[in-house]
Amino acid sequence: MPAKKRQQYRHLPAFILLVLAQGEAHGGAIYSALNDNLPLFQADTGAIYRTLQQMEKEGAVTSVWNITESGPARKIYRITPAGWNKLDSWKHDIELRRANLNYFLTTYEKLKAQKD
Repeated sequence: MPAKKRQQYRHLPAFILLVLAQGEAHGGAIYSALNDNLPLFQADTGAIYRTLQQMEKEGAVTSVWNITESGPARKIYRITPAGWNKLDSWKHDIELRRANLNYFLTTYEKLKAQKD
């Protein structure tokens, strides 16, 4: 089971960057956006915040504290030019994976049709 969870999180940085490419957001809003838009999303908020911290160290995102709204201060994240470069790399990686999966599905369907 732990290997499955790790695999689930493989593309988490890509999806976080995709959310931030649409506009700055705090961690809870990022979690909500992913939960609302990805049918099989299963990461917890802790994974979101750990990934944001790592991406901030790498320079893919920056953050500022928002203390102007009522309630507790929130850390607002924004994608950087380096983050856009990483998003481009993720796009390329996902396109290659999709091509490999399409090959599998097409070949499987041909074999299945021959068998029947």
